[in-house]
Amino acid sequence: MKLAFQIAWRFLMSAKKQTFIIILGISVGVSVQVFIGSLISGLQNSLVDTTIGSSSHLSVSAIDEGIISNYDDVEANILSQSDLFSVTTPVFDLPGILEKGEEKTEVLYRGLEFDSANQIYGFDEKLVEGSLPDALDEIALGIAIKEELDLNINETITMEILGQFKTLTIVGFFDLNVAQLNRSWGVGTIETLQTIYGEVGATRIESQLSEPFDAEALSLTLDDILLSDGYETKNWMVENESLLSGLQGQSISSLMIQIFVIISVVLGISSTLAITVMQKSRQIGIMKAMGIKDQDASYVFLSEGFILGIFGAIGGVLLGLGLSYAFTTFALNPDGTPVVTLFIDPGFILLSGGIALVASTIAALTPAIKSSKLTVIEVIRNA
Repeated sequence: MKLAFQIAWRFLMSAKKQTFIIILGISVGVSVQVFIGSLISGLQNSLVDTTIGSSSHLSVSAIDEGIISNYDDVEANILSQSDLFSVTTPVFDLPGILEKGEEKTEVLYRGLEFDSANQIYGFDEKLVEGSLPDALDEIALGIAIKEELDLNINETITMEILGQFKTLTIVGFFDLNVAQLNRSWGVGTIETLQTIYGEVGATRIESQLSEPFDAEALSLTLDDILLSDGYETKNWMVENESLLSGLQGQSISSLMIQIFVIISVVLGISSTLAITVMQKSRQIGIMKAMGIKDQDASYVFLSEGFILGIFGAIGGVLLGLGLSYAFTTFALNPDGTPVVTLFIDPGFILLSGGIALVASTIAALTPAIKSSKLTVIEVIRNA
């Protein structure tokens, strides 16, 4: 085997230009894999993070859309069912109409326990002015509502909720980076909403999971447990089916591109090494005349494929990472952030390099078999 490897190296070095072109071809194929894979993964992570990064993954509410009066017990119950919950928080939602003079706008007034709710929505990081409510009858509003009604900090406004008019003090404005939420959400303490409603409880319990893509399976499990108590669950995967379909389509298209790249690499290496067998037939015949076995002759070309795969994989990974970094450097949004955040998965990088190595070795099988069948007499006849 060592002798076959040494001969393979000499064959490759005797045609350095040809060897370089083959390695370059493998490198380009691997770089496309790395670049496309990293790009798609980064795009998917950005889409998922934008969609659910600062929102509830799974929520529990009453089937009749009533109040969960014993929300502490329900929260403890669902936490005991799985270790996937990273945070849970009770929420009290009431729709209302915000009024300033003749101007009116619909607002969803959300009562929150900010210590836990901040871990989901990050209100403390998304405040653009003022502070979060910490007392009764205080409210923080989305930045779009501020602009629509020309509101200011410490200004008092009137909100119609459940047929009654409530005077609230504006203590802050936030920007959740979602236009719909910025123009429709107002937040206050959960005690404020409970006082307005006249009952202690919550309209839902929201949560985030350590593994967001397990939300649907966990939701089905919890439904079996909670339905008998009059509660049901909702999860982001069911409510964002179009997003999941898009992500799946991206993954399939990325996989197809990578498969065709690998096929082209295999065909290129196989055809090139097949020509090499013809070019080196005299040397092979001489080696066989000197006593080298057919199996060892096969190993020569398998070793060539292996060597080409190693250098092609290394070059392809480096080139692919370079392309990825260049893309995130030059493809920028107006604010200077990358259009797609770069995501480098070491496991995927190793897999891409490994696939190139295996593909190169497999591509050498046909010329290896052909070389093993080459006889000394055939070489002399064709000389």
